[in-house]
Amino acid sequence: MSDKGIERRVCQRFKIPGATVSYQRERRLFPAKGFEQEFCPVLDISRGGARFLIQKPLKCKSRIVLQISIPGERIPINLRGRVRWSSFNPGKSYKYQAGVQFNAYGEKKGQNYPGALVKIIALEQKFIEPGDSGGTGNRSEFSI
Repeated sequence: MSDKGIERRVCQRFKIPGATVSYQRERRLFPAKGFEQEFCPVLDISRGGARFLIQKPLKCKSRIVLQISIPGERIPINLRGRVRWSSFNPGKSYKYQAGVQFNAYGEKKGQNYPGALVKIIALEQKFIEPGDSGGTGNRSEFSI
């Protein structure tokens, strides 16, 4: 049986107007200085991951560190994750979009700080659109 067309996400996605992400690939030997791309628009986010616009494609399965900036918030949310997909974004000023699955939350090495999950839950409650149910959220149609 194929799961094509079935929503596999268990976390509800939501939009945060004006949210941006800066990222860098996670490197073990020689850590990168600064971000590879900064202030990329976030299309949607959930407790488990984010979808955002970028200028250069990201390699699937690569590990990255994200810094998500939320308008009105002084401190960005720092998260580690893995690129799940990257695709061409035809006819737009941002040439690609990418989906990143966040690492688990916890105190072990490589996990995300549990306070980041608390912050995402608070944002979810603030920005979730009425009528969204079933864990799928809205599919963002962002045109830049």
